[in-house]
Amino acid sequence: MIVTTELPPELRLKSAALSLITLVGGVSLAVIPAATVSISSRVFPIQQQGWIAVAVLIGTFFGQVTFAVVVESRLSSAGTDRRVTFPLWLAGLSVITAAAIAVEYQNAVVLCIGLPILLASLEVGRGVSVAERLDIREMWAAIAVGAGALTGVLVAFAGQSWGLIPLVTGIVVATIVRSLPVSHKASRPEPRVMAWVVADVTITGGIYPLLNATILALLGPVPAVLFTSISTVSGLLAIPLNFMRLRLLKQHSTLDIVVSAVSVVGAIVVIFVCEFLGVFEFIFAQAWTLEATLVPLFVACLWRAASLATTIPFAALRRMGQAKLLTVLRASVAVVTFGAALAIIALNSLALIFAVLLAGELLQALLYELARRRQVARAQALEAS
Repeated sequence: MIVTTELPPELRLKSAALSLITLVGGVSLAVIPAATVSISSRVFPIQQQGWIAVAVLIGTFFGQVTFAVVVESRLSSAGTDRRVTFPLWLAGLSVITAAAIAVEYQNAVVLCIGLPILLASLEVGRGVSVAERLDIREMWAAIAVGAGALTGVLVAFAGQSWGLIPLVTGIVVATIVRSLPVSHKASRPEPRVMAWVVADVTITGGIYPLLNATILALLGPVPAVLFTSISTVSGLLAIPLNFMRLRLLKQHSTLDIVVSAVSVVGAIVVIFVCEFLGVFEFIFAQAWTLEATLVPLFVACLWRAASLATTIPFAALRRMGQAKLLTVLRASVAVVTFGAALAIIALNSLALIFAVLLAGELLQALLYELARRRQVARAQALEAS
């Protein structure tokens, strides 16, 4: 059942403004992979850049799995209060990792090992703030991450090798801000729900680092770096989409859907303005200039934007407690999508690979909506009887 709460116009305006601020703050999460690739392109040789490109996607995957354990499993446990907090153990591990990278900033191996921990900390920290509406705290955390990433990139542009130091410093400051005490305690997730949610994320999220590792092995470091770069740029669209998913996991909200959809359109416009102005060539250096990027970037943006159609029925099924059904559906689509993508890698076309990912996203949207309607019809039939 959809729950809505009517607010006075002034409170709705304030709520929309805070939602927009928090949504825009999601850029801070997206800039870390982009900044890491950008800094690496000016510090490490091309072969090590290929390793780091794969490590970025592995780190993103690890962050998604950690997020599933800490946040999403609790938000999907319908029999609990569904409250979440930022774990201090993850905060401490993130600070230690950042210190190690700051000391060994010219060591690509240390960076590759540390990225999954840092990205997990950022993913969980932001997710908790969005789900619990800690908007002001999240604003300051996002500013810290963004300032650190910008400073790191500028240092690398200046020809210095220590650009990773300000980047990880910004992450540490954000981690401390997100670790401040809150008045509530985290709910205990239902074990069955956690198992299905983690299995879901592990299967579906794992296809992207595996796919890029295959690209690195078969096509070389330049296409692998470019795949990560385009995924990262198009990942700007994932900011409003992830925001919408988190909010809808708690409660259906037409306002958050509208804000997110408008933001997706705005992000696409910004991305292509930057592409035509040569911003991405400047940020990602040689990897962006060695191959054509306009068509692959366009298809990648369509792939990300298609999640608008996926997220609404997905969140509805999560709120209904249909974790097992979602896992079966998502895993099936993920396996088919991964197989199709592997089959066309030999064609050496990133546009075709992103087209396969787009087709997989549209298939998910269709299956989720059919499943949602079936669950609603079943519930209505039970009420009628």
